[in-house]
Amino acid sequence: MLTQKQKELLLFIHERLQDEGVPPSFDEMKEALDLKSKSGIHRLITALEERGFIRRLPNRARALEVIKLPDNSTEPPKRSAPSPTGLSVIEGSRPKQSTTLNYAPSHNVDSRTVSVPVMGRIAAGVPISAIQNHSHDIACPPDLLTSGEHFALEVKGDSMIEAGIHDGDTVIIRRCDSAENGAIVVALVEGEEATLKRLRKKGGAVALEAANPNYETRIFGPDQVAIQGRLVGLMRRY
Repeated sequence: MLTQKQKELLLFIHERLQDEGVPPSFDEMKEALDLKSKSGIHRLITALEERGFIRRLPNRARALEVIKLPDNSTEPPKRSAPSPTGLSVIEGSRPKQSTTLNYAPSHNVDSRTVSVPVMGRIAAGVPISAIQNHSHDIACPPDLLTSGEHFALEVKGDSMIEAGIHDGDTVIIRRCDSAENGAIVVALVEGEEATLKRLRKKGGAVALEAANPNYETRIFGPDQVAIQGRLVGLMRRY
């Protein structure tokens, strides 16, 4: 299943190939999807390629081939005019310009458990689409929580495996918008994609550091990363 941004990009590439016989440039893709930088386009193209929707042709500049379209999509829909608010909505998420999560706060179920909302999946690897809305609740031991509001995310990927976080785990996150150096955080990258990484700050740079040597540390400017929460606990089903 594609995120809304992935689907928009796929259909935009398909439309341009149909009309002109060549794919759009990265700058044209960035402008069409109203993204702040081309790095977001790189991530979307990688995701589409991994899911088998497009193929990059070797030894040719700007060479992209659309292999298939999403289910029930035969022709790209016409682009609608911007809404009066100027916001576009990410499917299963929230307005693009917002950097806060919409979820019901955790609450006590009985003396032994607390109900914590699960907000979808988080990437421990290449960032995925921004966090989804509240899907369901899990019962969490109170000792696993700290003060404040909490939410849970299902982990996808293995980039934090040396920190003991495995693919398929459920992480418990305390909502916050800042964290100390070395904390494992939920970071929203350029308002579009969320990832679980260790936070490192040096001067004006923000580094998102993996706990797996197969993944490189990624460096961003301070305005490119918004902290959504800090890891406080982990639940695993064997």
